[in-house]
Amino acid sequence: MQITFLGTGTSQGIPVIGSKHPVCLSENPKDKRLRVSVLIEWEGYTILIDCGPDFRTQMLTNNIEKLDAVLFTHEHNDHTAGLDDIRPFFFKQGDIPIFAHPRVLQNLHKRFEYILNNDDKYPGAPSVQINEIENKAFFFKKLPITPVNAMHNRLQVFGFRLKNFAYLTDVKTIEPEETEKLKGVKVLVINALRQEPHHSHFSLEEALAFIAEVDPEQAYITHISHLLGFHDEIQATLPKNVFLAYDNLKITI
Repeated sequence: MQITFLGTGTSQGIPVIGSKHPVCLSENPKDKRLRVSVLIEWEGYTILIDCGPDFRTQMLTNNIEKLDAVLFTHEHNDHTAGLDDIRPFFFKQGDIPIFAHPRVLQNLHKRFEYILNNDDKYPGAPSVQINEIENKAFFFKKLPITPVNAMHNRLQVFGFRLKNFAYLTDVKTIEPEETEKLKGVKVLVINALRQEPHHSHFSLEEALAFIAEVDPEQAYITHISHLLGFHDEIQATLPKNVFLAYDNLKITI
């Protein structure tokens, strides 16, 4: 299983438009972050988690030629706004399967009716295969996928465990029974927005405590804002098995 971090930034990305913050002015490419998304390649299949506004750029940068499914963590714009740009994959492959909580699908119906509604469909629009998911395991092409329920302030979000890999973003709180689903993973990806506490995201301290509780072999931090600090400076402070993810990083499990 190969994992590509397509984007590792928060909702505004880094640099933030118009910002003079030192991190936004950094020339280190690891301090430049597109909106958060990850690509999983497994036995010839390509699975995307979240399809944000930078999706087109991410696909071109990483030379992605096929897309077999999209999993959505939740409905916020930085995780869904790129849905229209699945068109080239649709034109080559046909309907693209998407998997999401019923609430998320309802939101997508409102915002992308021309994609999710097949009535009097515009011929240039992409089409999807809609799959409602609940908080229980399901399969895609024989790959077991376990949703992990968490809260993004007061909004329910799904993380996903795929064999020995788990990906959670936009998490602020998580119940013990959901954390238990993550035990035994080799690689855990979790969000850490900044140093200071935030009402809807883990801070770095909270993320590190969560990583210690799950105890994976390796952990990667994503959904990072410029307020976390410079990539190299923060990385130097982390435990030896914890890494700041960065855009276009590839790992193999």
